[in-house]
Amino acid sequence: MSTDEKEQPRFVVGIDLGTTNSAVNYVDTEVDDRKILTFAVPQLVAAGEVERRETLPSFHYEPASGELTDGGLDLPWDSESKYAVGVFARDHGRAVPGRLVESAKSWLCHSGVDRRANLLPWHGAPDVESLSPVDASARYLGHVRQAWDHEFPKSPLAEQDVVLTIPASFDEVARELTVTAARQAGLPKVVLIEEPQAAFYSWVYGHRDDWEDHVSPGQTILICDIGGGTSDLTLIHVRPAADDKVQFHRVAVGDHLMLGGDNLDLALAHAIEQKLKPGGKLEPRQWSVLVPTCRHVKETMLGEDPPKSYTVNLPGSGRKLIGGGIQAEITRDEVVEILVNGFLPNVKLTAKPQKRQSGFQEFGLPYAADPAITRYLASFLKTHADATEADADATNSGRPDIVLFNGGFFASPILRERLLASLTDWFNDDDDWSPQVLDNKRLDLAVARGAAYFGMVRRGVGVKIVAGLARSYYIGVEREGQPAALCLIAAGTEPSAETKAIDQQFEVLTGEPVQFPIHVSGTRLTDKPGQLIAIDEEQMSSLPPIRTVLQSKKKAEQGSVQAQIATRLTEIGTLEMWCHQVDGNKRWQLQFDVRSATETDRDAHVGTAEQSGIVDSEMIETAAGVIASVFGKKADQKPGGLPKRIGEAIEQSRDDWSPSLLRSMWASLIENEAGRKHSKNHEARWLNLLGFCLRPGFGMAADDWRVEHTYRTVRGKLIHGGPATAAEWRILCRRIAGGFTPGKQNEIASSVLPAIRQLHKQMTTGRGKGGQYASGNHEASEVWRMLGSFELLRRDLQQQIGNMILDFAPRPRFEPLLPALLWAIGRIGSRVPVYGPLNTVLPPHVVGEWIEELRGLDCTDPGVQFALMQMSRRTQDRYRDLPDSVRADVVRELDNGDAPSRFIELVENGGELDSTEAGLVFGEKLPVGLKIK
Repeated sequence: MSTDEKEQPRFVVGIDLGTTNSAVNYVDTEVDDRKILTFAVPQLVAAGEVERRETLPSFHYEPASGELTDGGLDLPWDSESKYAVGVFARDHGRAVPGRLVESAKSWLCHSGVDRRANLLPWHGAPDVESLSPVDASARYLGHVRQAWDHEFPKSPLAEQDVVLTIPASFDEVARELTVTAARQAGLPKVVLIEEPQAAFYSWVYGHRDDWEDHVSPGQTILICDIGGGTSDLTLIHVRPAADDKVQFHRVAVGDHLMLGGDNLDLALAHAIEQKLKPGGKLEPRQWSVLVPTCRHVKETMLGEDPPKSYTVNLPGSGRKLIGGGIQAEITRDEVVEILVNGFLPNVKLTAKPQKRQSGFQEFGLPYAADPAITRYLASFLKTHADATEADADATNSGRPDIVLFNGGFFASPILRERLLASLTDWFNDDDDWSPQVLDNKRLDLAVARGAAYFGMVRRGVGVKIVAGLARSYYIGVEREGQPAALCLIAAGTEPSAETKAIDQQFEVLTGEPVQFPIHVSGTRLTDKPGQLIAIDEEQMSSLPPIRTVLQSKKKAEQGSVQAQIATRLTEIGTLEMWCHQVDGNKRWQLQFDVRSATETDRDAHVGTAEQSGIVDSEMIETAAGVIASVFGKKADQKPGGLPKRIGEAIEQSRDDWSPSLLRSMWASLIENEAGRKHSKNHEARWLNLLGFCLRPGFGMAADDWRVEHTYRTVRGKLIHGGPATAAEWRILCRRIAGGFTPGKQNEIASSVLPAIRQLHKQMTTGRGKGGQYASGNHEASEVWRMLGSFELLRRDLQQQIGNMILDFAPRPRFEPLLPALLWAIGRIGSRVPVYGPLNTVLPPHVVGEWIEELRGLDCTDPGVQFALMQMSRRTQDRYRDLPDSVRADVVRELDNGDAPSRFIELVENGGELDSTEAGLVFGEKLPVGLKIK
């Protein structure tokens, strides 16, 4: 053993952090044979019973108070745990709705929710501790670390070489969140490897004495890795190397597909549901039992020697929980039709996936639009045929010579055989050809074993897969007035210790945020750094933008510098970008704006608002001049009618002002902020126009910075008192609410809620003194509209606000406020948020009770009708939608009240809002080019 090896950690550890199961394999480098061993993870298998198992089910369960006897959750290293992970969590948790966290890995890459927010269990019990997807993943890894440290106290896991696996299709944000979870679990240094590569490394290890007998130069290896939550497709080319050896090159990776075993379970559950309750839906409690039951049905009916039929038993509903069970029988032929023909249909090689919205929204997860895995595979192979043709060593264009199956999906022989049949049909030029299949005997351990093998490869022991960057990355630029993409880093690039600059200069502003749109392509694999191409939406997708603030010597000084962008691919697979000053030695790191991808469900900024029109500088200067004439140092105009005067000066109605013009006007108002001191009217008009120019608080690059700057500038400290000015501050907050952080929304709400609570107490109990919002003045209305627009408040606080609204609404003294109260409760109880993440949507049972109270009001009132529509609008998500009976009652009320037919359509069938409806939900017309859900 060399001196260097002696200084290295004793163990090399591979961890497969799976959607359904996790596993750990390791190499003890202090023994001679250095075999890869499985670390059997100690875990609870029943209350108070700990056993070692080769896998750790990725499930988290928190029992209710008093549910288990003392010591029921004790582990050898922890006698104070409040939760369980692993076998007991999975088996016991499935029978207790609302307390089980599962599929955390799928949530980790779900851009539709705040992935750092405590949202799991999805629609959990009120008393259960909520976790973020990052927290849940950290707890699985934390259990592994603690179990390891208990077994090897002299070699703690944090000090070993740890390789952690991720799907090949994980984007930069999901990769970073995985690293964050590891760090949170006490593993500060991990190396990432893509799961399909790890699976192939596992095969190489299993054939370490004869792997060269199974492959030859020119062949293409297809790795199909389909687990519980994702499908990953990878191509590896076998190329000649020195000394008559061969070398493996990973050349292509498929797009991220949230499609796997979970989808099969859901499809089977939907079919059985219709047998149990034709034309209807099971209660959530019954559904939560049916889905895991279907997982067992799937494994049984698609496994070896399946029975001809299977009987599914479920508990009764409502008051019939005891002795009121229901059951249904499903045959093997039905299972094959639903799962095999549904997910692996016979299609042609030219087939493309459908792009319609997936019906699988039961877990709140955005599953792939098309369930047909064979369509995705056909499209993947067809797309990358060009890459294969460009490889001089490839013998068969687009045709995979060898297939390696991985993931629990392929535990079923019938699923493996069906996919092989498709490949054979697509490429069978003669009657004798079919792809060679590499054996993979332990699908549950292969990825962890391969990760451990890769850890040894990093030490120079074993066969290496040459795996550069799987995608090409681009920065958005403008070419001749049209958006274009400049290639920053090419597919195939390998990790490097040094950054590489792009031979292109940019003029970059200093002293304020700069933001660059970033595009990525998994199909344009031959573009070179510095190459400028047109943006192709079919071949490119957008990532969170990269951004920074380039500070000069004087922080407040604004200017510009000539700069180049440089990139570096790190060893763990993340992309670093830097901005280098051309005529100087300064450089600034450009970081992905992951806020848009991890904190809210809003789309990452891709320039949609800018595309609605970038106005010329003359129009901007003209508008700025009119603003300065009212608020500037030499102001000579009154504030009244300011928007109209701006419109006349630029010859454009304010309804047509583009976001880019609005944001430039916002900058002029901020520059002339001192002008609001002139009078109450000046301040009121300044606040009103400021909010109008920044609405809805997102949609343009750097809007989060603008919102924060606005809040710091005003912070509710008005120069001139009075209800009119205060009302304009509330309107501004409502207009830009979507740009506030949860903390800011809570801070603003806290400034008015004590008085409202005081008023509510006085009104409902007769005790105490009424608050300042008892009257029907303009400010009171705007306070309620502002609160209704705060979608990021805690759900319990939103519920409290809604309850107070319903107590106030019927009272005569609140009649002047009724339109505002109805608008607010419609927003608070809405099934589809305007900008907030899905985890902020209130539970259906709460909103159902509110609807009963609203129906006691005048249902011919347009405000009541609009609130009812928002609160009962259909989403196709079982856990957000109200019961069919409640929606049917709402439809009758709307119909009897002559409500717009479109409202009835949205309640019965769902759908997108048109521009008029969106304006009603938002509270006013949105800027051109921006829309809400």
